[in-house]
Amino acid sequence: MVDPITLSVVWGALISIGEQMGVALARTAHSNAVKDGYDFSAAVFDAEGRLVAQGDFSPGHLGAMLYTVKHVLGYYPPDQLNDGDAIIVNDPWMGTGHFPDITMVSPVFVDGTLVGLVANTAHHVDVGGAVPGSQIVEGVIEYFQEGLRILPVKCWEAGKENEQIIRLLTANVRLPIPFLGDLRAQANANRVGVQRFSALAKRYGAGVITNVMAAILEKGEASMRQALAVLPAGEYAFEDYLDDWGQGTPPIKVKVTAKIGGGEILLDFTGSDPQTESGLNSYINYTRAYGICAVRCVTIPSIPHNEGVARPIKFSVPEGSFFNPKPPAGGSSRATINVRIYDAVMGALSKAAPDRVMAGLSHWSNPNISGIERSTGRNFIFYDLVMGGTGARPTKDGIEAMSAPFNAANIPVEVQEANTPLLVERIELIPDSGGAGKYRGGLGLRKDIRVFGDQIRLVNLTDRCRFAPFGLFGGGKGKVGRTLVQKDGSETTVHSKSTTRLVEENVISFQVSGGGGYGNARERDVEAVRRDVLRGCVSIEGARRDYGVVIDPSTKMVDLSGTATARSAMSS
Repeated sequence: MVDPITLSVVWGALISIGEQMGVALARTAHSNAVKDGYDFSAAVFDAEGRLVAQGDFSPGHLGAMLYTVKHVLGYYPPDQLNDGDAIIVNDPWMGTGHFPDITMVSPVFVDGTLVGLVANTAHHVDVGGAVPGSQIVEGVIEYFQEGLRILPVKCWEAGKENEQIIRLLTANVRLPIPFLGDLRAQANANRVGVQRFSALAKRYGAGVITNVMAAILEKGEASMRQALAVLPAGEYAFEDYLDDWGQGTPPIKVKVTAKIGGGEILLDFTGSDPQTESGLNSYINYTRAYGICAVRCVTIPSIPHNEGVARPIKFSVPEGSFFNPKPPAGGSSRATINVRIYDAVMGALSKAAPDRVMAGLSHWSNPNISGIERSTGRNFIFYDLVMGGTGARPTKDGIEAMSAPFNAANIPVEVQEANTPLLVERIELIPDSGGAGKYRGGLGLRKDIRVFGDQIRLVNLTDRCRFAPFGLFGGGKGKVGRTLVQKDGSETTVHSKSTTRLVEENVISFQVSGGGGYGNARERDVEAVRRDVLRGCVSIEGARRDYGVVIDPSTKMVDLSGTATARSAMSS
């Protein structure tokens, strides 16, 4: 039995360790993806490999770590671990679902006894494969084309870097210096975690820490079961689509049935399309990770996540389907799937908990631009995260330029321009892109980039260019996105998942979709519509067309009589 004060203090300390690991990783990393984009995660585990506490980072990494660390212990049981070890893995069936995400796991000992483990995952800008950036959709039939596959291996042994492993890894990536810098930053983050964890265990005693971690898992499970028991029992289905899996390919059907009852929930993906012969598939751990994330957001978003919280969330995902492909299916571009998993589960749960959900999210863009810098002759890879808006909520509008649901960060323009040969010419919100509703969807984002250099190549990765983010309960759809290449006054549309050759001075315009609206647009407060017009979020034409609100172009005041007539016409 653990007293509540000790439980609270130690639980908070364990969460703090995850946060401190993340800070150490970001501050010592080399690439913009990690140090500025925060495309990483860190967490603490008990001696059995069960997730106990985590930092506030990416649910895709953290949700997959529930399973990854146990796979590592299968390769390296406790009697084969030593203080100072750091084991790396990026196998998609064990890890987060694509090769660029490398997970590093380190044991924590107190007086020779294993008391737990710490782990972090970081997205590496390149791990080899067919294209710079190691994320490609078209032309992939098996994951061997996508880069280095790493089964669990000790990259650091008893605190010493394994030079042979490092030599093998850096020989197979395009940017070995940033790669090694990020890998060493991961090792540094784990050292911080080991030091903090072992100090905590020595202070309270290994036995107390073990008991507290078990109690944390029990309380997490009990809290989730209680939250699920409040929801009405039943089966709630939802369907959506990814645009396609390459040029000339059909849409990908996404179907989720949420089966609620007995303090548990089963997310059944039966009915979704089969796996594709491309780099776009969702490995099972990734499917689980964002399914768990959506359920938590609807039920108990405030409780710290751990394995106990995840236990009542079950999955039924047919093998060979898009959300559980058989090896050696490709999956390097799985980052574009997280929004659709989250959206589909949210859509299903909207029928059980309409006051706790949000409409369809804007879809982000995750392009890689590569080439040779003329002044130095060096290779470069530009990694970006172009964020759109969230869907509207039961009582609030969506939010613009947010990394939902994967919790990364907007990379500063100044950092991008200082590190790669490009110029960001425009970054702005797109008017009228958010779905209309009593509460408006978050706006899409436009980012125009002029590129310089030789042998320039764009590997595009986005979605919602065909199927718009959905609205809920009468809310309108968000505006679809698109990618354009501008040259000499003309524009060419670039497919959302294509690989395209560019030349110097081309301008790429990434325009991501807007979020869906919530509730009937005729019920939106007229002053809220006027405020959107003044802020440039909604045009005067859009105010009348989508909301039935008539605004005088010269005074920007609402014409109440005209508005009443327009809204009456909309109703009829």
